[in-house]
Amino acid sequence: MRHATRRLLVHATFAGAVAVLLPGGALAADPYPTKPIRVVVPYAAGGTTDQLARVLQPALSESLGQQLVIDNKPGAGGTIGTEIAVGAPPDGYTLVFGNNGPNALIQLMRPVPYDPINDLRPVALVALTPMFFAVPADSPAKTLQDFIAYAKQQDGKLNIGSVGQGSFSHVTAEYFKQLAGLNLVHIPYNGGAPLMSAFAGGQVQAAFVTGLDGAALQRAGKVRYLAIATPQPSPVAPGVPTVAEVLPGFRSYSWFAVFAPKGTPDDIVAKLNAAIVGAVARPDVQKFFAERNVEARSSTPEGLAKIILDDIAQWGPVIKKGNIQM
Repeated sequence: MRHATRRLLVHATFAGAVAVLLPGGALAADPYPTKPIRVVVPYAAGGTTDQLARVLQPALSESLGQQLVIDNKPGAGGTIGTEIAVGAPPDGYTLVFGNNGPNALIQLMRPVPYDPINDLRPVALVALTPMFFAVPADSPAKTLQDFIAYAKQQDGKLNIGSVGQGSFSHVTAEYFKQLAGLNLVHIPYNGGAPLMSAFAGGQVQAAFVTGLDGAALQRAGKVRYLAIATPQPSPVAPGVPTVAEVLPGFRSYSWFAVFAPKGTPDDIVAKLNAAIVGAVARPDVQKFFAERNVEARSSTPEGLAKIILDDIAQWGPVIKKGNIQM
């Protein structure tokens, strides 16, 4: 009898401890995160996407209490790194820092090994990078209206550059050509640096560039911004008129955002979203972005999902009409 009583007391004591540690009778997990978080950047180190990811790294590590490890996996327009994140366990320990290339547009040009809508969970928007319509400093065009008139006079003789076939700058250039009714020769380059070198060498007469790519030549007075492709004037470029003032409805900007694998729990997504929104609001991050003509902009997961669907709706017809392929 004494042995049975002792056994009952031991079981009762253990059960009481479990009740404290394990709410609802389930094993209590340590609060997320408990180990470093891998952030896949699907582009090479030093590029625009990589720079933006790395400036957020210290703030997010501090907020989440764990180190964020940037893992560059470039290739295939960002789809290789994105596919790695798609195949990772949905536990919040592998994320991808993407943009509208692999997360919205490339699927409109060629098959990709994942569904950007259904195979990833949007977490938060981080930034918008407006596209600028740029011309060499010695261009006869002083305004966007001047350039359009000049291009029509030179029908088929002017080049418009991009950072690559099927790139966002290429798609934006095609959109511009379609709306303005222009015959411009597209010249793709292998990245922003070669494109800006072509500008400096007089090989292209126009291009849509990001503020990050164009900053050095623009500050040096070798490139002139005729317009910015935001729907309204942007605080990142005071005094620069919009393309939409000449071509109503025109808008084009790259966006950068964080995604998690499909199936990542809601509470983890919510915690990551709160950390990212807080990081984007930090003065040092805002300063870094502003100095590079990047607009700091966070969102809810639902807001980011809407941005992706809006991009597909806007750019799908442009890509189809221009027969843009990668």
